[in-house]
Amino acid sequence: MNEVLTDQYVTYELADEKYALKISDVYEIIKMQNITRIPNSNPYLEGVINLRGKIIPVANLHRKFGLPNYTFTKKTRIVVVNSRNEMIGIVVDKVNQVIRFSNIQPPPEKVAGIDGSYFEGIGLTDEGVVSILKIDKVLYE
Repeated sequence: MNEVLTDQYVTYELADEKYALKISDVYEIIKMQNITRIPNSNPYLEGVINLRGKIIPVANLHRKFGLPNYTFTKKTRIVVVNSRNEMIGIVVDKVNQVIRFSNIQPPPEKVAGIDGSYFEGIGLTDEGVVSILKIDKVLYE
């Protein structure tokens, strides 16, 4: 697991909880923009955006994880990830920083009320714990 400790992660917040994604999974971080809704889509799909001529689906992790509904603010961002060779945006409350973890523990069965199988692990920092998402599992299961 030593190679995992050299990886960099982008940390962000959802409903006052801290989460992270491997920086290698992140394509781009953009400000919130108008999202076109798609009828009859997955309940957690917010809609699609046009990112420089490419149509990108945008997922709402608040809905996916059953978190309280969220009102967009100036700090809301769309993190565009490359998952299974597809570009997908995820709405986050706020992007914090890029970090490396000195210690990563296996995830418990539940993390903040969310199924532990969605997580790669729990990263330990000076400010507390950060849940590291398995983005492919979150978006496709």
